[in-house]
Amino acid sequence: MTVAVIADIVGSRRMPDRSAAQRALESAIARVERDLPLAREPLSPTVGDELQGVYDALPDALGSLLLLQLALPDGVECRFGVGIGEIGPVASSTATLSDGAGWWSARAAIETVHRLQKRTAPNARTWIVASPEQDDSMRPSVDLANAYVLARDQLVTSMNDRARRLTYGRCLGVSQAALAKEEGVTQPAVSQALAAAGASAVVEGFLALRAERAA
Repeated sequence: MTVAVIADIVGSRRMPDRSAAQRALESAIARVERDLPLAREPLSPTVGDELQGVYDALPDALGSLLLLQLALPDGVECRFGVGIGEIGPVASSTATLSDGAGWWSARAAIETVHRLQKRTAPNARTWIVASPEQDDSMRPSVDLANAYVLARDQLVTSMNDRARRLTYGRCLGVSQAALAKEEGVTQPAVSQALAAAGASAVVEGFLALRAERAA
């Protein structure tokens, strides 16, 4: 399986310091890849506010993108179009280009996110589209994955900066006591912050993705 991802920065045109936002995003991507390297080709800037990356499996892509959402600072958010389908090189006189059904599906997916945000789901940040040549048995899995990311995005976009940091740590197995020490607060304060943010559901979902990949 090949999973292509197109990401863009939410509200990039309205940002007072676009360069700082780009640096923060690239720093967060590097952190995620250092902590849990899952990408075949990590997200990297292409043009404007867009980035592209490639993963070998849908659980890898969804797990990595969750960590990235959690690693981003306040004021910087991304949308993600996830496309399942083949991609391949296209010869060019200046460089090797990548094209194919995976990228077309990722583009359709990120356009869906834009529509959802404007209409029924303003906190939507992620959508998945399987290319037409994929086996019909994949359709139910994609539908379930989209239901999952809609609920996940609702929780993550409602978190404050500290809650995202704590959730990131818990996803990677850092104890509440260790997180409390990093934050300079008590362990009960960490527990309360995680509970108030609904972090346990996000963490359990992440662990389920990792278990699915391991299986």
